[in-house]
Amino acid sequence: MSDAAAPGEAIAGVGEVASAATSTDAGAGAASAPGGPGGPGGPGELAELRAALGREKKKLELVREVGTALSSALAIEDLLALLMEKVTELMAADRSTMYLLTADGQELWSKVVQGQAVLEIRLRVGEGIAGWVARSGEIVNIADAYADTRFQPAVDLRSGYRTRSILTVPMRNSLGAIVGVLQVLNKQGPDGAAAPFSAEDVELLLALASQAAVALDNSKLYLSVVAKNVELARAKAELEQRSHELNVLFEVEKALSAAPDLESSLERILARTAELLGAASGAIALLTPAGDALELRTVVGPAAERLRHERLELGQGLLGWAVAHRQGVISNQAGADPRHAAAFARRHDVAPHSLIAAPVSSDGTVVGGIEIVDRLDGGGFDDVDLKLLVLVAGRVGQALALARMRDERRDQDRLASIGRLMAGVLHDLKTPMTVISGYAQLMAQCEDAAQRERYVDSILRQFDIMSGMTREVLQFARGDRELMVRKVYLHRFVQEVVEQLRHAFAGRPIEVVVELGYDGASHFDEQKMLRVLHNLARNAADAMPGGGHFWLRTRLDGGDLVFEAADDGPGIPAQVRARLFELFASGTAGGTGLGLAIVKKIVDDHGGTITCDTGAAGTTFTIRIPHRATRTGEFAPIRG
Repeated sequence: MSDAAAPGEAIAGVGEVASAATSTDAGAGAASAPGGPGGPGGPGELAELRAALGREKKKLELVREVGTALSSALAIEDLLALLMEKVTELMAADRSTMYLLTADGQELWSKVVQGQAVLEIRLRVGEGIAGWVARSGEIVNIADAYADTRFQPAVDLRSGYRTRSILTVPMRNSLGAIVGVLQVLNKQGPDGAAAPFSAEDVELLLALASQAAVALDNSKLYLSVVAKNVELARAKAELEQRSHELNVLFEVEKALSAAPDLESSLERILARTAELLGAASGAIALLTPAGDALELRTVVGPAAERLRHERLELGQGLLGWAVAHRQGVISNQAGADPRHAAAFARRHDVAPHSLIAAPVSSDGTVVGGIEIVDRLDGGGFDDVDLKLLVLVAGRVGQALALARMRDERRDQDRLASIGRLMAGVLHDLKTPMTVISGYAQLMAQCEDAAQRERYVDSILRQFDIMSGMTREVLQFARGDRELMVRKVYLHRFVQEVVEQLRHAFAGRPIEVVVELGYDGASHFDEQKMLRVLHNLARNAADAMPGGGHFWLRTRLDGGDLVFEAADDGPGIPAQVRARLFELFASGTAGGTGLGLAIVKKIVDDHGGTITCDTGAAGTTFTIRIPHRATRTGEFAPIRG
């Protein structure tokens, strides 16, 4: 309405014109009567002028009332009802009707109808006098409705009303668009007799229609703004609620990520949920294996120690009811609720006042429930609180499912590890068992007692090796570090290694080549280093099923004793190289991936290093350990 005058001002202007005209007429009458009231025309003319002045004053007052109403903040229905009442009185009409255009502009319908009967009239645009005005935008002022072909007497026939004079004007908004039609019926003259509507009536009704149209536009705009504000307020409330829900879930997620195990997870979730809901205590209960009771696994609050691990029958109490019926529950007068477990509460000296509970489901199956008890501010819980609790219950169910999956995976991994470990041990025992079998066969054919004794020593030696292997695997599994460092002569050590390898390679076309760059004495754990070289040689043999060469070299490099184990096989597969010394990383079809992990641990325990150079021409493992030519004492155990 920025370009239009205020309703009260515009309509008041109409009244001022009428008042001025009345004052002029009155002045003229007075001037024509010499001597005032006692002049010609006398008291009768003066009385008539006073009556006319009274009517104009009343009209002016009505115009002001209409202006005040149009500028008020009344609801549109109340505004139009008041407007029609004042228009009827102002126009000295029998009744008035306001027709409004529908949104599609195809129909008119009466918003307010005055008279004995209240009827809703619907007209097509172009139908009847009102429809004709709506389509043409022209004014219709007729003294006899039945003499006009545009008039439709159906309403009169239906209601028994008799329409005589009609004044109908279009209602245009501030943009000049027609938004409706204002119609008044049956003008009454000053003496109460029927009369036609005058030109002044037309001008006044046009002014009223224009201001009514503007008021309608303003009202629609106001209602639109109010609706938008309501929508924005609702959106803000929903956004705040969603933000609160996300905050709760974020806090629960943080609690879960910081927990090392399921019990800690449940306790952190419960404590954080109670805090976020402003509650004093709460509990998470899980179904027992039999499924007929709930065990309070996690409890927070003053009675936590008394209630933890207590049991509720399924369906007992509000928590049991929520689980049994698979739905959330709110009770802000828990003591008076028939579902309340009163005996249980008395036995454990608790008296909840307000409580919400929700079932916990995992993979579509109800596995327990969660409850939050007593708001710290003394108030009750509501549907928003229950919705949040249901969200948390869903996260608890996910935590339970993840914990179960972790347990199952851990058990599977443990079994797989044990299986691989046993496979590795059995594989490693093959060589000494083969040696023992060979010496036993030789003993059966040997008559020389001294030679038989040497065979026995060799067999016992293999049993020592087997015992050392099993002990070494157990130590590796436990992470123990124990070395028996002693003085070892390299030439004898390598000779024993070669003897072991020849038995291990029996039946395979693999040639063992020894290159002793150093054959003096050094200090290390002989049995463990024997195990290292044996594992490397076995891996080389597994990589060369068609035969090849295995080189064993020794040398000194500065302060290090260096062993090199090399082969001319096809090299280690690329996908294994990056994790070569990890547990169960195997590059061969029959390998267990245990040998190289043990090799690296033994070398590390000696304070040394092991590296690998592999390619299509073969593989070389280089081992460096500190070289000590002399050492105090024959044996020096190192444990850790």
